[in-house]
Amino acid sequence: MMKVLSNWIFRIAGWRKGPIGEVVPKCVICVAPHTSNWDFVFGQLFYGAIGRKAYFLMKKEWFVFPFNFIFRWMGGIPVDRSKNTSVTYLMVEEMTKRTRFQLVITPEGTRKMAEDWKRGFYYIALKSNVPILLAYIDYLKKEIGFKGLFYPTGNADADISAIKAYYQDVMPKHPRNFAN
Repeated sequence: MMKVLSNWIFRIAGWRKGPIGEVVPKCVICVAPHTSNWDFVFGQLFYGAIGRKAYFLMKKEWFVFPFNFIFRWMGGIPVDRSKNTSVTYLMVEEMTKRTRFQLVITPEGTRKMAEDWKRGFYYIALKSNVPILLAYIDYLKKEIGFKGLFYPTGNADADISAIKAYYQDVMPKHPRNFAN
């Protein structure tokens, strides 16, 4: 039922599905560009429309009644930024103990201009020995899809530069907030 509803809302909103590619049971989904809160809404609709469930990290402050139930149902994982815990380590642990775990991360870490991407998504994939699924949200084409799988080599600088290159032709909602 959720797949049908998500698909219907996604299409009514004028969006279309781009390339889907192969399904992998475990991966880190790198979503870029991320310049608007609408990215979350359309991304969730897209993922529901293709019949998949992914987990995502969100500030623990959002997990208050009644939203805590909704966000957890959607795949939300609360992150407490005030504690000195390694989110990377915790997500590698989750990835290791589950048979299916697709974790969505926006490497920019903010909707504002971010010259440098945060590297947690990269290290979670590397340490978990899983690929990075390169997802995009293109507001010009009104299209969401995948650009393919990327396997980290251990050379973070070179790999992140290569990953960023995949997004050069993608139009964000707010182009001035996307440094690529």
